[in-house]
Amino acid sequence: MTTVTSRERAAAQAYLRLLESTQAVLSDPRLEPYAAAMLTHPMAEADAALRAAGLSGNEARLLRLVAALRASPAAERGRAG
Repeated sequence: MTTVTSRERAAAQAYLRLLESTQAVLSDPRLEPYAAAMLTHPMAEADAALRAAGLSGNEARLLRLVAALRASPAAERGRAG
């Protein structure tokens, strides 16, 4: 397995936060009109983290990192960091 850098881990975690925030906002019809405003910060955080990790445009690597992060024993115990 390839070693995951701290920046790559941070990018995967930011992506997961964005994904979870998006799911939360879009699953509540009362929040949908505010989706753009509510997701601005998580999108910016994920974008910056992806750039810092050199993962912009490398979705395959990002998704492998996300899958590994979700499959890790620490993530199962709620300590994915």
